[in-house]
Amino acid sequence: MLIVALGNPGREYENTRHNIAWLVMDRLSFFKELSWKEKFKGVFASKDFGNTKFYFLKPLTFMNLSGRSISALISFYQIDLKNIIVLHDEMDLPFGTIAFKEGGGLAGHNGLKSIVDTCGSQDFKRIRLGVGRPSVGDSKDWVLSGFNKQESVHLDIYLDSAAKALEDSIKLGFAKAAGNYSRKCLVSIIDK
Repeated sequence: MLIVALGNPGREYENTRHNIAWLVMDRLSFFKELSWKEKFKGVFASKDFGNTKFYFLKPLTFMNLSGRSISALISFYQIDLKNIIVLHDEMDLPFGTIAFKEGGGLAGHNGLKSIVDTCGSQDFKRIRLGVGRPSVGDSKDWVLSGFNKQESVHLDIYLDSAAKALEDSIKLGFAKAAGNYSRKCLVSIIDK
């Protein structure tokens, strides 16, 4: 299995909406146990859960070329596209909301387009992390900007809850985790 967090390398992108998947991966309870190596045009690590080896990948190719990194790793380790979970920012979901998806459309996301263009199929699983859409202005500027004051108040809760949802998809299976979390606002779940 492969878990991919889409994002952009470089300090200027670290805490932007486009890098929310990297921020979530950094919150995994076992993150500090992972030994990261630079290879496959990204940084990757692995960990066994039961009888299954999971690879974790942060492509360093920039968002629009993410498929190059993913393709290199799955070719080397012979991982089927159906055994990949891609975490990514999603403007079509409100901030704090998570959605699980298998296959389907790309909603104009250039990172997902790169995966399809390079790997040849949309048959991978996704965890969509809602970052909302700007009421005015350019969507590119929106995803490349940092979180606003209101979002920042809830950001830690959102990231920790999304990391828990990802861990549940690893330990319980994607379908079971989807039933527990999909289309829910994680911030309000914790606040209640």
